[in-house]
Amino acid sequence: MISEKQFQAQVIELAELTGWLVYHTYDSRRSQAGFPDLVMIRAPRIIFAELKSADGKIRLEQQMWLDELRKCAGVETYLWRPDDSDQIEWTLKGS
Repeated sequence: MISEKQFQAQVIELAELTGWLVYHTYDSRRSQAGFPDLVMIRAPRIIFAELKSADGKIRLEQQMWLDELRKCAGVETYLWRPDDSDQIEWTLKGS
């Protein structure tokens, strides 16, 4: 089984290869609880992605951030797991 850290490295690599600027908080211990793992920008698109291992549980604070971000026009939000690799590739390669 792939770890969340390995999965995150794969998503970042694909995003950068397809022209996205990627932000990930290096040490989230002093950051707002629940903020998504990745922010990716390739104009005119912006993506907030929460990444979880196959059996990883989403915390309440994480779900709250995703729910609020989904209400923002023009913002894409995703909860991705390793099994979502086809959707991730399609999303990041899309225009």
